[in-house]
Amino acid sequence: MKNWADIMKNITMLTQFGFSLITPLLVCLGICWWLSSRAGVGGWIYIPGFFLGLGGSGMVAYKFSLSITASQKKEKKKPKISFNRHS
Repeated sequence: MKNWADIMKNITMLTQFGFSLITPLLVCLGICWWLSSRAGVGGWIYIPGFFLGLGGSGMVAYKFSLSITASQKKEKKKPKISFNRHS
């Protein structure tokens, strides 16, 4: 049963990571669409919006990698339980 819980945890994290990567890009492109249709800004606005969205997605990936490496360092620092030491 523990394997099933680990599998579901990993699938959930992967799905959340995917949503976190695509959301900034979609929000920026949505704002560009709104500016283009409502404010009359030209189609050129999609180019900077696309790159700003990619920058936001890159920041999400960077923060995710920092949290993974921090948790791996924390896991390495855990004391090993030996035969004589049960703490």
